[in-house]
Amino acid sequence: MKITIADIARMANVSKATVSRVINNKPEGVSKETRENILRIIKESGFQPSMVARGLVTKKTKSIGLIITDIANSFYPLLVRGVEDYANKYGYSLFLCNSDNNPEKEKGYINAFIEKSVDGVILSSSMNETSFHYNILKSKNIPLVVLDRCVEGDQYDASVFFDNTKGAYIAANYLVNRGHKKIVFISGPKSLIISRHRLDGYCMALEEKNIEIDEDIIVEGDFQFDSGYNRIIELLDKGKEFTAIFACNDLMAIGAIMALKSRNIEVPKQVEIIGFDNVDISRYIEPQLSTVGQPAYEMGVEGAKQLIKLIEGKKISNKDIILKPNLVLRETTI
Repeated sequence: MKITIADIARMANVSKATVSRVINNKPEGVSKETRENILRIIKESGFQPSMVARGLVTKKTKSIGLIITDIANSFYPLLVRGVEDYANKYGYSLFLCNSDNNPEKEKGYINAFIEKSVDGVILSSSMNETSFHYNILKSKNIPLVVLDRCVEGDQYDASVFFDNTKGAYIAANYLVNRGHKKIVFISGPKSLIISRHRLDGYCMALEEKNIEIDEDIIVEGDFQFDSGYNRIIELLDKGKEFTAIFACNDLMAIGAIMALKSRNIEVPKQVEIIGFDNVDISRYIEPQLSTVGQPAYEMGVEGAKQLIKLIEGKKISNKDIILKPNLVLRETTI
C-alpha cells in the first residue's frame, strides 16, 4: 500500500501542512524535534514524495523536457547525455521525446510537457521557427532553450548552436586546397536553415578560389545513410564526374563510401570524402571517416546550463552560444 502525506501526518500526530513544510525544507513553524520525528517516519516508512504534489507547493517539479528529432542518429545520444549529466548534477530529472522530424508530433510533446508541469524545455526542432512553442510555453512561464538546429527569429529564451557555415567552409576549403574542383555536396533537407548554412560555407570555399559551382553535383539528402548512398549512385549512373564528396553529416558520408565501394571506386585514392558531426561510428568504419567535429556533448551541457539558470531566475551572460568547429582528418582524405 502506498504511503501518503496524510499517513505520515497521522503517524507523527501533526497536520499535513507540517509534513509538507518538512518535505519542502521550510523550517518556519516546525520545531527541531518535530522535524526530526517526521524525517524518521519518512525514512522508516519508505515514503516517496510526489514531484507533482511538491510542485503544487514549490511551483517547481525539478524536471526538464527534451525534444530531439531522431534518436537513431548517433549525433543525438551524446547531446542527450550532456543534457542529462548536467541536469542530474543539479537534481533535475529528464523527459526525453523523439519527434521523428514531425512538427505535429513536436507540438504534441510541448503540450505533454506542460501537462507534466516541467520547469523548462530544451528543443532541437524539426521546424525553422519556434513561435508556437515559445508563445505557449511563455504563457505558462516555462523557459525554452533551442539546441543544434538554427531557427528563424528570436522565439526562444536562449540557444546553443554550432557555426555550421564555418564548419562547412573549413571542410570544403580543405578539399579545394587539395586540388579538387569537382566536389559533390550532399545537403540535409533544403527546408532546414542548417542545410542552407552548410551550403553557404561550401559555396564560400569554392568562390574564394574562383571555382565554378556545379549545381548538378549539389544534391539533397535527409541525414540518413540511404540518402547518402542513393545520391552517389544516381550521380554515377548519370556519368557525373567528381573527385571529392562533402556530406552534411557522417551517416550520409558513410552511405557515400558504401556507394563508391559498390562500384569499385577507391576511397581516398580516387575520391576523397569528408563528413560532418564526428559521431563515434566515423572512427570505426573502413576507411575511417574524415569529418567536421561538432561537440554534441558540450552542446547538451551548455543547453542544460542555460535552461537551469533561467529556471532558477538567474541572468545568462550570453543568450546565444555558438560553438566552433574543428576538422578531424582520418583515412578518407589523403
